[in-house]
Amino acid sequence: MPGSNYFSSWDFTSDPCNFAGVYCDGDKVIALNLGDPRAGSPGLTGRLDPAIGKLSGLAEFTVVPGRIIGTLPQTMSQLKNLRFLAVSRNFISGEIPATIGQLRGLQTLDLSFNQLSGSIPWSIGALPALSNVILCHNRLSGSVPPFTSHTLTRLDLKHNDLSGSLSPTSLPPSLQYLSLSWNRLDGSMDGLLPRLNRLNYLDLSMNRFTGSIPGSLFSFPISSLQLQRNSFTGPVQPVDQVSIPTVDLSFNRLSGQISPLFSTVENLYLNNNRFIGQVPASFVDRLLAANIQILYLQHNFLTGIEISPSAEIPLSSSLCLQYNCMVPPVQTPCPLKAGRQKTRPTAQCIEWRG
Repeated sequence: MPGSNYFSSWDFTSDPCNFAGVYCDGDKVIALNLGDPRAGSPGLTGRLDPAIGKLSGLAEFTVVPGRIIGTLPQTMSQLKNLRFLAVSRNFISGEIPATIGQLRGLQTLDLSFNQLSGSIPWSIGALPALSNVILCHNRLSGSVPPFTSHTLTRLDLKHNDLSGSLSPTSLPPSLQYLSLSWNRLDGSMDGLLPRLNRLNYLDLSMNRFTGSIPGSLFSFPISSLQLQRNSFTGPVQPVDQVSIPTVDLSFNRLSGQISPLFSTVENLYLNNNRFIGQVPASFVDRLLAANIQILYLQHNFLTGIEISPSAEIPLSSSLCLQYNCMVPPVQTPCPLKAGRQKTRPTAQCIEWRG
């Protein structure tokens, strides 16, 4: 890119193994880390040359963020020793070559933040040594292929145009990080999710998932659970006291009573659902003790909360109760998106109870 003088130090009269970003083992190039990784450095421009396929010893290939254009060369399938491929935050277009599925030793595939289109090749899902697959922020479509690697810990496919459903066995139990948000995925997840009990991050938001949310999910070692803006239905019944710091179940079709087992969550978003009944007293206790930071219950069909109108809600805590089947006993600032109406129309509440 303009301002980049990265290749100016490459002196072709000397040993290429001494070039910046080139690493050798004997007379073979084993790693290419192209571009200056320091923050603010200009990236590279141009295309990836198909001749890269001739570097038979290459185990690692990375390019810093820049303006690389064109497609991924089919010749990459010749790099039989490749373990690490990361060309993120460039302008790579076209489809992901299915022949990447021939790289049996590939462990990390990071093609995020590009302009890739077409479907994710099923041959990639069958790679046996994969541990990290990061294809987020592209234009990928079609279904999510089954991933069979027993070492896969990170799968990030957010911000694409993926559709279809996932079968109960389509992802391995080794997963620790799963993000599928901002796609058009549908179907039930209650067969798949209970198997993924090593997850520490789960984001399925902004999709069209249906069915119930398995109660066992809330016992997983998750730090952030994002299930908002789907079509999940039914009651939500955790098995035990929930220790996940942030749980967002907002904008679904969840119903039934709110479980008191959620009162140990620091940031809880249950707004825009169909919950009914009283807010459990344990929520009020923890809110007034500043153990709950965010409790969003607006736009449900809740009928009461035991809290004194003179109760002092800590400044560090946010409570929103508006647009339920009750007059909020305390006036608390709600997010602008909650609207101005304090209470749900009586006719809706009678109809819902009926």
